[in-house]
Amino acid sequence: MTAGIPLLLTALLAGFVRVSESVSCYSNFNNADGSCVDFLGDDVSQDDCCLNHQYGFKHDEGSPCEACYPAEWNPWSAWGPCSVSCAEGVQRRWRACYGQGSCEGDDKLENKLETRVCSMQDCCPQDGGWSNWSPWSPCTVTCETGMMERRRKCNNPTPTCGGTCHGEDKQISRCDTGKVCPIHGAWSSWGAWGECFSSCVQENARNLPTQVRHRQCNNPPPSADPPGNVCPGTGIENRDCSGLPFCPVDGEWGNWQKEGECSVTCGVGRETEKRLCNNPAPRHNGRYCIGSDTRAWTCSTGVPCPVDGRWSEWTNWGPCERIGLTIKCTKKIGIQKRTRRCEQPQHDGQVCAGSTIEHQSCYNINLCRFSEGNFWSEWSEWSLCKPPCGESTRTRAKQCQPLLTGYKNETGIQKVTEVFFWGTPNVLCEELDGQRRKVVESQNCKNVYECDEL
Repeated sequence: MTAGIPLLLTALLAGFVRVSESVSCYSNFNNADGSCVDFLGDDVSQDDCCLNHQYGFKHDEGSPCEACYPAEWNPWSAWGPCSVSCAEGVQRRWRACYGQGSCEGDDKLENKLETRVCSMQDCCPQDGGWSNWSPWSPCTVTCETGMMERRRKCNNPTPTCGGTCHGEDKQISRCDTGKVCPIHGAWSSWGAWGECFSSCVQENARNLPTQVRHRQCNNPPPSADPPGNVCPGTGIENRDCSGLPFCPVDGEWGNWQKEGECSVTCGVGRETEKRLCNNPAPRHNGRYCIGSDTRAWTCSTGVPCPVDGRWSEWTNWGPCERIGLTIKCTKKIGIQKRTRRCEQPQHDGQVCAGSTIEHQSCYNINLCRFSEGNFWSEWSEWSLCKPPCGESTRTRAKQCQPLLTGYKNETGIQKVTEVFFWGTPNVLCEELDGQRRKVVESQNCKNVYECDEL
């Protein structure tokens, strides 16, 4: 199909007219904030706009932008500011589901919002108090009126943890000596330069006019008793009008020139024309041509754009086993696997790179009894605050772990070599807080945002 043919005419040439809602089409959907970027045109059918899955569209001016691709979660935002400036608070981050359809779990708030504990500083500021004012300083002049000042210190008591004292640490007051000072004359500012005969000159002009400016000895005038000094220098100044600009020449547009064919080879793009402000070009600060140097309109290729295949999330690791051999509760290495699927590409898109299956070596210790040498792990990291708004708590845990002697991994259930431990062992440790398998500690999260603030 030829690029640039109007959409309705394209459909008629194909022998049919398909009904599709008209939308405002954009060549990019920003999945960081859900906005439409790079407007292509109005009255484009939604089907044509979404021939390219990277595009976005709006049903009308007041509606949100929608992505053409199938629904998926956008990346988590950066963590927001702490809810308090001192002591313990919380910070939040968000993500959203964009695209056509719905994301798994998008009806649950915890899939859209996460909250964690934060602290800008451990203590909160405590203000201090002022000392008594110092005596007034001597007057700054020996005649007429001057200034004097006094000070105080913020040390009664001294502020802590970034606190301060409210108010000024200095006071200034007028002081009168009772003596008259002589007033020396001083020039006022120069007045504006007088007008030149012309506001601009031709490029080859030789004779330049002059201009004059004045000033007066009245800022202040010298006093008579006691006598003050008169102003030094002159009160008049001349100069040539050498800074006059050349007379301006306004610019005019040249003819429109087409810039290539449709901007894309699939989906909807743009065709543009340009013109130059060169008929004539502006000179000597002449006015640039009025209006735009570019005009454009939408064009549709009628060709769907390639959609690359996308990997699903990996499944959980399967059981640790070995065909024809019992390896549970032994020191024999087995194999476990996990899989993922590739959502198939469309319209000659790229297939997913990589494998649909992964294997790893493992020891099967699921429900195996370890009676000696069991030990408590260190505390885990604190969890996120749940629920993410309102009254919420965070937790951490200690886990009873077996002493895995004789295995390649001798420091607990964690990866040391390329052999992993799989399963939940049957272990008991010395009693801790009334528990022998797992101890959980919880704390209330402080200064959490209310749910109605979301």
